[in-house]
Amino acid sequence: MTEGRIDKALSGFYYVATAAGETLTCRARGKFRKEGLSPLVGDRVAVRELGNGEGYVEEILPRRNAFQRPAVANIDQLVIVASGAIPVTDPFLIDRMSAVAALKDCGVVLLLNKHDLDPAEELYRIYTAAGFPTLRVSAETGEGMAELEDLLSGKLSAFTGNSGVGKSSILNRLDPRFALKVGEVSQALGRGRHTTRHVELFRLPNGAEIMDTPGFSSFEAEELNWELKQHLPETFLEFRPYLGQCRFVGCSHTKEKGCAVLEAVRHGEIQKSRHQSYLRLYEELKPLKEWEQKK
Repeated sequence: MTEGRIDKALSGFYYVATAAGETLTCRARGKFRKEGLSPLVGDRVAVRELGNGEGYVEEILPRRNAFQRPAVANIDQLVIVASGAIPVTDPFLIDRMSAVAALKDCGVVLLLNKHDLDPAEELYRIYTAAGFPTLRVSAETGEGMAELEDLLSGKLSAFTGNSGVGKSSILNRLDPRFALKVGEVSQALGRGRHTTRHVELFRLPNGAEIMDTPGFSSFEAEELNWELKQHLPETFLEFRPYLGQCRFVGCSHTKEKGCAVLEAVRHGEIQKSRHQSYLRLYEELKPLKEWEQKK
């Protein structure tokens, strides 16, 4: 048996990089389907070699974390690419992804791309105040790329963001060898076409490992689950100092008197847009019941 990591998954094949520097083209054993488990890009796996560069994925080694959409595992940090230019990113999309990342012990870095077109002052203000590492960058001019490389060094990062914000352009700027396809942004609709159709892992010379993933539209309801409902307040990192200080036990931080979180919002210690996103997620998750999640 050989151990390696899945660098790409495409059309039922898994491309596994081994410690020997070889990439094996593998199928997965049928037992995974029976167990309701799928190998993911980023998984460390045990592979049985068949020769001629082929093999079978026999075992998925223990994971740090796993996301269903995008389908990735063992991520150190989620790099959310946003923009103040066309297309303008809705803060709720950032907050939704960052909440799931926090639940799964995954750091978040926010990249505000297209700084040469728009400085995204409001997004920068919101997320620096919320405590997120936030960089203004430009894939066009190269601004901020040195700082970005420092944040990526030695970590496995997944890039995501709404389509058209320039994920692939940033990766191409970091290393032209990626040669990723870049889409056009519709001026009429204010959004881009998805150019990333599958998840793939790339490596930079500084030891950074990067995954390019499809855009936010692929982030679907699987991640909005009972576990997130139970821990939603903790996933908003700037709420944490105030949790446990509310007047009533079990405070939902939505409208209760004596709520420390609401008081922090009123005093500007928590950004209003962040709390509004919390309320939207709270309402989305409210109908979920534990027994339905365990079916």
